[in-house]
Amino acid sequence: MKNRQLFIDKEALATLSLVKEGILSPIDKLMNREEAHEVERTGYYNGVPFPFPFIIAPIGEKNNEVLTSTQKGEILDFVVDGEIRGSIEVNEVFKVDKQRRIRQIFGRYDENDPEIQLFLKRLGDYALTGEYQLDFNDIKIAKQTIKEAKERVNPKCTASIMLSAKPFHRAHERLIRITLEKTDLLVIFLLKPYKQDVLAYKLRLKTLQYFVDNYLPKNRVVIVPFENTYIFAGYNNAVLDSICAYNFGCNKLVLGQNHSGIGMYYDKNEIRSILDKYKSLEIQVEIITEFVYCNECKTLVSKNTCPHGQHHHIKYNSKSLMQLLKAGLLPPAVLMRKDISAILLSEMFPDRFENIQEIYDSIFPNKGLLESHDEKDFYLELMNLHQTMSLT
Repeated sequence: MKNRQLFIDKEALATLSLVKEGILSPIDKLMNREEAHEVERTGYYNGVPFPFPFIIAPIGEKNNEVLTSTQKGEILDFVVDGEIRGSIEVNEVFKVDKQRRIRQIFGRYDENDPEIQLFLKRLGDYALTGEYQLDFNDIKIAKQTIKEAKERVNPKCTASIMLSAKPFHRAHERLIRITLEKTDLLVIFLLKPYKQDVLAYKLRLKTLQYFVDNYLPKNRVVIVPFENTYIFAGYNNAVLDSICAYNFGCNKLVLGQNHSGIGMYYDKNEIRSILDKYKSLEIQVEIITEFVYCNECKTLVSKNTCPHGQHHHIKYNSKSLMQLLKAGLLPPAVLMRKDISAILLSEMFPDRFENIQEIYDSIFPNKGLLESHDEKDFYLELMNLHQTMSLT
């Protein structure tokens, strides 16, 4: 007799896998009702701080029918995009208070918030708990990649950065270099979201890998995908990042002060953050101040070390840089490395020009030889012209 089925998406599958692979330790299973209430009340699980109960409550009429009629010990299959990707032996099913769950994740309940709207679309009425098995290897592969890098380098210190690289700009470069100065091995967790984006994960990985391969000692840097699922959407983001980085084998996490979920504030003239509530986390967390380009200093600086006012500061705002790229404009080289911009625009606007070779040859100098050029070459040469100063 076939098992009955629960329908979930790949994002839920990846979230379950984070626990199965030990990345959210001390969480080692789906919590039952009693355990969930204890975590809500105390903020601790098995004596270790954790910001909210770990449960799964799949939405949908079919899922509700199964969950309201299942019995303890029944085996249910997890179905993702029409394929069986795991199973669970049901131990308990309990009702979910949706408003409370939203407040646990986001710190507030606001139905007008786009992130909360997305979360509500996936949050069902009933949660279930029990032993489960999964067919999902992405996190296993990430763990193995880090393990092999550590075996190769034998580091005393393994630092990590959580990065979306959307887009990858000069301030990211500075953050990476500063971190690499103080560590033997750097793990860059490249955020892998589960929603459509103009800059797909593969394109962001391509730009970041290009930078590592060409501008860093690449034997000391490893890039791994980070399953940036819905549980990281709320105000506990920085806490969860710290827990995950530690369980991936890192002993240091470096965050920019604008990283979501840090919640920087002043208390008696001391800078504090939400991480101060989790001092027992077994990982060093370093918060780096914002980088800007100063027109007076003529270089990239930390706002803490520059004596000039903000009217001299050029900011590295990712959303604004994305607006330039979406419009097909080359960001100035002071904001983004020109070869990175060229990679992005050539991928975002393929076949943008009818005859790129003709345009290239008719504008740019050549060596008198027949040379083949693509759109990336065109953008690089165009940026070189933008940087020509003799007639400006």
